[in-house]
Amino acid sequence: MSPADTKTIEARCVRLNAKAENAAAVAPVVERHTLTRGPNDLLIEVKAAAVNPSDVKAATGSMPYAVFPRTPGRDYSGVVIDGPAGTVGREVFGSSGDLGIRRDGTHATHLVVEADAVVDKPKTVSWEEAAGIGVPFVTAMEGFRRAGVPKNGENVLVFGVNGKVGQAAVQIATWQGARVIGVVRKAEAYEGHTNAPIEVIDASATDVATRVRELTGGKGADIVFNTVGDPYFQAAHKSLALRGRQILIAAIDRIVQFNILEFYRGQHTYVGIDTLGLSSAATGAVLRDLGAGFASGQLKPFPIKANAVYPLERAKEAYVAVAGSSRDRVVLKP
Repeated sequence: MSPADTKTIEARCVRLNAKAENAAAVAPVVERHTLTRGPNDLLIEVKAAAVNPSDVKAATGSMPYAVFPRTPGRDYSGVVIDGPAGTVGREVFGSSGDLGIRRDGTHATHLVVEADAVVDKPKTVSWEEAAGIGVPFVTAMEGFRRAGVPKNGENVLVFGVNGKVGQAAVQIATWQGARVIGVVRKAEAYEGHTNAPIEVIDASATDVATRVRELTGGKGADIVFNTVGDPYFQAAHKSLALRGRQILIAAIDRIVQFNILEFYRGQHTYVGIDTLGLSSAATGAVLRDLGAGFASGQLKPFPIKANAVYPLERAKEAYVAVAGSSRDRVVLKP
């Protein structure tokens, strides 16, 4: 098929026409839309697209800059069917802060995205697995890029270690040779892949900061990745080593008590990460930093369960599953 034939394509797309009151009221419909690629864009046949919590939050009005109507979806995997010379036939995956929020996204049969937004899919990774890499791994890696990628021998403390961002942080930190301590809300083991043994602290039964000091010979954590936010803010703060860095990506109650004296005497750094602020191209750059890890098998995609894969026509069920805080990675398969 020549580029002249495929520059424009009619795609089947999930559409949200208006903001919903809550996840149960989200009313996606599947419509046909014509997609046209620009000179530096790729036209991708979508093989799989993940559903993220941010997709559902945007649908229910938590993101005031989300436009309507639109096709949701930030993460994807697929085959390039049209694009600049040398791109056709590439098997790729990607993610974005603006796809599905400010412009039409990935919950569709086809997608138009900038050529520098995509990353080559490793042969060992399935379409569904590749679609599930995006937001969690981008969030974890962007946090480490901004706070300083963990070095061999550094101590990394991850709050919410069994969440998807928590698991991605563990994988990246152990891949880089850091020692990882995880924190859970109630007694449970770490569920994800790791490249080294990790210690898990049950916050319901143990004082986290005291235990972190014990495990690190009094030093504390060089990096704290706080995926939960304010409920763990004080424990995270008290766990930091001299010149430690805390990465924050979430909040429940937005206001916390903050000890400025301890902050500057500890020479601490606080890093805020919002991947919704990253363009597709910026997100592609973050994913490229992870490529070698996936290629070598030291980074592993999240396992995708068969019952967590939905067709486009059942998008509503997929959104409700994610809103119900399903621990499974939920994927749409066009």
